[in-house]
Amino acid sequence: MQEPQVQCFVKRDYRPAFTTETMPRLLYVSRRLFSDQARPRLLHAHPDWVEVLLIEEGSARFLIGDTTYDVQAGDLLIFNSGVVHDELSDLPFASCCIAVGGLRLPGLRENALVAEDAPVVYPVGEELTDLRALYDIMYRYLSADRPDCEAFCHRLMLALLDRVLTISGSLSLRLPSNPEPASLGRQVQEYIDQHFSEALTLQDLGKALHTSPYYLSHVFKEMSGYSPMQYLLRRRIGEAQNLLISTDLPISRIAEMVGYETQNYFNLQFSKHVGMPPRKFRQSLVASPEEPPKTE
Repeated sequence: MQEPQVQCFVKRDYRPAFTTETMPRLLYVSRRLFSDQARPRLLHAHPDWVEVLLIEEGSARFLIGDTTYDVQAGDLLIFNSGVVHDELSDLPFASCCIAVGGLRLPGLRENALVAEDAPVVYPVGEELTDLRALYDIMYRYLSADRPDCEAFCHRLMLALLDRVLTISGSLSLRLPSNPEPASLGRQVQEYIDQHFSEALTLQDLGKALHTSPYYLSHVFKEMSGYSPMQYLLRRRIGEAQNLLISTDLPISRIAEMVGYETQNYFNLQFSKHVGMPPRKFRQSLVASPEEPPKTE
């Protein structure tokens, strides 16, 4: 029979991962419920922050950088800043996610949680319940706008990041489903990622990369599963989703920023690929303190 009061002592010396000079900042917490109605996030990247996403239920397929991963409940996904990612499957899954800015770790570039050549998907095993609890508390406090919730959730974020650092340093990657892509495919992807907001055709790509448009299209589709123009479209819509969620910019300005000459055509393409117009998407994803979203 366990004693009514038990003390657990700290057995080892330790150094905190973050100090006042390297203190990261929690930007947002998001939650996706297990529902066929959830809208996919298309190709996008975050230039100034890291996302740490936990799959709580179900399974999905993600394109992260230039590699496809099949993930399932209990997998942790780490998106360093600037890394393009995409949801490839239509299967329902539940997840929770935090975004962290101002992240500076020894030996890594700013806003990177893992090295560039490190795994990006980690099974968390028996830590799933505890990690889920940390995400859940942060989400509930912020969505309800409780007093001093920012400072409280900041401390929970530090606890979560400590566990993520431990997990990412000790657990192995679930093997990617695609082989290493050709160098040309990477060049096509990098060029589109850098120029997606500009007028861009298959012929422009061929000219920029000094390669036959037909050949580069074939190589890129073998690597990513998309034609270059499909990737361009998803990249634009994904970045638009990012701007709709994280800024108050007018939709007309967002359309212009992601490469569309008219808002009407942008609205048409956005609705076709996301399932709702941009304005409704923004309203459905940004929580209001006066009426916090339901978590069940």
